[in-house]
Amino acid sequence: MIRTSGLVAGYGKLKVLFNVNFSADAGRITVVVGPNGAGKTTLLNSIMGLATIHDGRVLFQDQDITGWPPHKTSKLGLSYVPQMGNVFSNLTVEENLRVAGYLLDRDRFLDRLALVYEMFPVLKSFRYRRAGTLSGGERRMLAIGMGLMKEPKAMLLDEITTDLAPILVKKVLEKVVELRDQLRLTVVLVEQYAIRALQIAERAYLLVSGVVRYEGNPQDLLSHREFSKLYLGIS
Repeated sequence: MIRTSGLVAGYGKLKVLFNVNFSADAGRITVVVGPNGAGKTTLLNSIMGLATIHDGRVLFQDQDITGWPPHKTSKLGLSYVPQMGNVFSNLTVEENLRVAGYLLDRDRFLDRLALVYEMFPVLKSFRYRRAGTLSGGERRMLAIGMGLMKEPKAMLLDEITTDLAPILVKKVLEKVVELRDQLRLTVVLVEQYAIRALQIAERAYLLVSGVVRYEGNPQDLLSHREFSKLYLGIS
């Protein structure tokens, strides 16, 4: 469903990714792991239209979307949940969801809202609370819910478990599995908790210094006898 070919990308003249060939199959979880500064977020930004493409192509459902602005990629069915700034703290939970679903007509909005509340019951119970008063885990669930309001075919999730306690990391990643299993969504997950993320994915990529160092079965990467060295890019 999502593919990059020979992707060289960054910000302005700065190049962060080098000849990245990436693919995410429909209805599957594809995880991208790697050390800080590896280019994981830049890969998502390149797909969504937020990075500078120096070379290569980005395709979504076989349509070339290289360099498309975010509002156009979003209308195609791509939804992006960034690591930071993903909710409006001064708005209530339901106001955040209304903002995210502003393009939907009334019936579609209500159907989507019901779906989000079914997947995240805690959001329904807190629907009149300001987002800034939610816990870290609740805010991440709200951010995912906002992404779902856009009726996506695929979701790009960037570091959604950052700074969460281990028990909340587990709960948030369980929700990611539900996106795949219940909604049949294609999910691209960039994650610092590499081991947990690899355990729920069907396909894995390891990025180190903007270069793909591993592509394939997540279990094979997990069981690699020199996983730590591979992860850090140590020869």
